[in-house]
Amino acid sequence: MASDRIEILDGWRAVSILFVLAGHLLPMGPAAWKINGSLAVGGMALFFALSGFLITHFLLERADVAEFLRRRLFRIVPLGWSVMLVLAIVHGAGAGTIAANLLFVANLPPTRLMPGGEHLWSLCVEAQFYLGAALLVAAGGRRALWLLPPLCVLVTIGRMIAGAEYSIVTWLRIDDILAGATMALLCGRPRAAAVMRRAPSWLPVLLLALLVAVSGERAGSLNFVRPYIAAAAVGISIHSAPDAMRRLYASRPAVYIATISYALYVFHMLFEASWLGSGDRLVKYAKRPLLLIATFAAAHLSTFHFERPIIAWGKRRRRLAAARGRQ
Repeated sequence: MASDRIEILDGWRAVSILFVLAGHLLPMGPAAWKINGSLAVGGMALFFALSGFLITHFLLERADVAEFLRRRLFRIVPLGWSVMLVLAIVHGAGAGTIAANLLFVANLPPTRLMPGGEHLWSLCVEAQFYLGAALLVAAGGRRALWLLPPLCVLVTIGRMIAGAEYSIVTWLRIDDILAGATMALLCGRPRAAAVMRRAPSWLPVLLLALLVAVSGERAGSLNFVRPYIAAAAVGISIHSAPDAMRRLYASRPAVYIATISYALYVFHMLFEASWLGSGDRLVKYAKRPLLLIATFAAAHLSTFHFERPIIAWGKRRRRLAAARGRQ
């Protein structure tokens, strides 16, 4: 756990976005089976669990709140804001809607997500977690992160009381992230890590299958255990996983998909709301290859020629500021 990069997590990120893409864009069996919903919700649970894990791991290693917030803002704001502003212009959104989106609160009631950007609710949940985690560490240091596990349980209990099996509202969905944060805390404890190392190597594979089974409309109340299964799959795999899974998850295709996963997520529903996603069922699916090609092409260009240059510029600015501070 000392390394900033944990290779197997690239694979989980790739799996999460592929599940979401399949759930949103591809015909995954008879409609009555509701497999699409299970994949989409399960994929988002993995995505959130990874986020909670990595953010908490970073804050445990380096409780530098200002640096953490700068990194996160440079990661999600350039593309997120660009897409939001384009959607605002296209739809003639009002000032309140624009502000709610740019401040990452558009998922809160009354929701103000724009057509073509309804999926950006997840960025709002992420951004709100970033701010909450930063404030927690700023107020109480690393030890304050141990408030996240009981908060996770409270959120799940709240979901059960509200009957919210899955929701876009932060306080009814953030246990997906908090469960990942809890797993990061456990992985940092020698006894818990030792228990996970003794787990059978096939367990993460079983947990992945279980995650699909307990996610989405068809799963009903089983969705309440979804956050914990996703987090367990991610955390246990770090310590115990089949060699085949480790090789696959560390492969170049998996790393590439993980690298462009954020942009893939942002663009896929944007294009689905365009001509590429229009028409009756037959026409729509006939155009799916074009939509997927456009999504991957846009994600590649955005990641390597828009987002990364901005992130690199931000790093240079921080280094220059640090150098001036030492003079």
